Amino acid sequence: MFLAVSIAIMIVMVLALVRAFLGPTLFDRILAVNMFGTKIVLLVAVLGVVSDQSSFVDIALVYALINFIAMIAVLRFFEYERRTRERESS
Repeated sequence: MFLAVSIAIMIVMVLALVRAFLGPTLFDRILAVNMFGTKIVLLVAVLGVVSDQSSFVDIALVYALINFIAMIAVLRFFEYERRTRERESS
C-alpha cells in the first residue's frame, strides 16, 4: 500500500515539475513549485511511517514551514517588483 502511495506522490511531483517549467504565467509556476514542496513533505512523512521513525515527521514539519515561508517571500518579492514597474511606467 505504501509503495502505491509513494509512486502516486512521485507521479504528481513529476506533473508539478512539468507545470513549473511549462506554466503560462509566473504565478502558475510558483504554485507548481509550492505543490512540489508539499508533495515532498508528504513523501517524507510516508517514508517515516514505512521506516517506523518518528523523526521523519519532524523533518517533514520543518520542511513544510520552510516551504511556506519561502513561498511568502517569493510572492512578496514579485509583488514588490510589479509595483516598482508600475511606478516607473506611470
